Amino acid sequence: MPDNDIGDWFRGIPLITRWWFILSIAFPLAGRIGLLNPMYMFLSWELVAYKFQIWRLFTSLVFFPLNPATGFHYLINLYFLYNYSSRLESGLFEGRPADYLFMIILNSLALIIIGFIVFIPFLMDALILSVLYVWCQINKDTIVQFWFGTQFKAMYLPWVLAAFNMILGQGGVMEIIGIFVGHLYFFLAFKYPQDFGGMQFIKTPEILYSYLPNRRGGVAGFGQAPASRRQDNGNRQGGQQWGGGGRRLGDD
Repeated sequence: MPDNDIGDWFRGIPLITRWWFILSIAFPLAGRIGLLNPMYMFLSWELVAYKFQIWRLFTSLVFFPLNPATGFHYLINLYFLYNYSSRLESGLFEGRPADYLFMIILNSLALIIIGFIVFIPFLMDALILSVLYVWCQINKDTIVQFWFGTQFKAMYLPWVLAAFNMILGQGGVMEIIGIFVGHLYFFLAFKYPQDFGGMQFIKTPEILYSYLPNRRGGVAGFGQAPASRRQDNGNRQGGQQWGGGGRRLGDD
C-alpha cells in the first residue's frame, strides 16, 4: 500500500534528521498559509536582547520565507537536509543521536553569532550547508554528480554550490558561511585532536545522553572517523547531487 510505503520511509529517517526535517517543513508552510507571521521568525539582536524574544534563536534556523520566487530553492534545501543529514546520522553518528544533535547545536550557535554580527535574518541555508560540508569531508573521495552530468569528489561539492550561486547572481554568501561553520566543527572535532595532537574541545553533555542514549553499542563522544567507513560510504553513497537554484534570502 502507498500509505505503508510512505510510513515506512518516514520511520526510516534517523531520529534527529526526522525532527529537523519536520520542523523545516512545518514552520515555512505555517508562515506561507498565514498561521505564523514571518516578522516574528527572523533573527534580530535587538529583539532578542532587549525584547527577550528568545524564540527567534530557534525559528531563524528552521523558518524559510516561502514565495513563488523562493519555492524551488526551498525544495533544494529540503533535499540536501534529508539526503546529507540522514547519511551523516546513519553513518558516522550511527547509534549516537546525542552526539549528532550536539553537532547541530554547536553549528547553530556559531551561525547565530555570525547572524548577529553580519545581520542575517534566516539561517536554514547555512545550517544545512554546514552539515553537508561535514559529510563531504568524511566522504571526501566519493565521486558525486552535479548538474549537466559533471562529476567530482565530494570534498569540492560545497565550493561548487557556492560558486554556482555566485555565478547565478545569488551571492553564495550563505554557502560560504555554512562552509566556515562546518569546517570549524570538523577541525575541532576531528582534525585538531587527531592530526595535531590537540585536546578534545568538543564533548557532548551528559544530559543529552540521558534523553538520547547510545544505541546498538555506539561509542559516546567524538572519536576518529574510520577510514574504512569513509571508503564504504564512498562506494555506496555516490549519486546525483542537486544544485542550489532559486533566489537567495534577502532578495526582493
